[in-house]
Amino acid sequence: MKILVVDDYPTMRRIVKNLLDQIGYKDVEEAGNGVEALEKIKVHRYDLVISDWNMEPMTGLELLKEVRADAGLSKTPFIMVTAESKTENVVAAKQAGASQYIVKPFTAETLKAKIASVVG
Repeated sequence: MKILVVDDYPTMRRIVKNLLDQIGYKDVEEAGNGVEALEKIKVHRYDLVISDWNMEPMTGLELLKEVRADAGLSKTPFIMVTAESKTENVVAAKQAGASQYIVKPFTAETLKAKIASVVG
């Protein structure tokens, strides 16, 4: 399974990659922001996108909306990651088409469960 991890903090990308590695996912690529991620998603097919919410110049929510608006990409499983657990953020992510939502910090087990619920 090919996974794209999107976060503007290199340390957070490394943490998520390490967690994915622990639960058996080795084919993982990174993007430093939503714009870079969208370019990669349009060129390569990913089985899952795991994206941070708060990024510049394009937020994770904006990235999600772009992915869902593209007929060729709209079915791509998308997990939104954020430090904010506000109900309105969860609702906004779900309305925009997020497959799942994870609040930082999280464990490998949480990530594994969320991935399983999204891709089976």
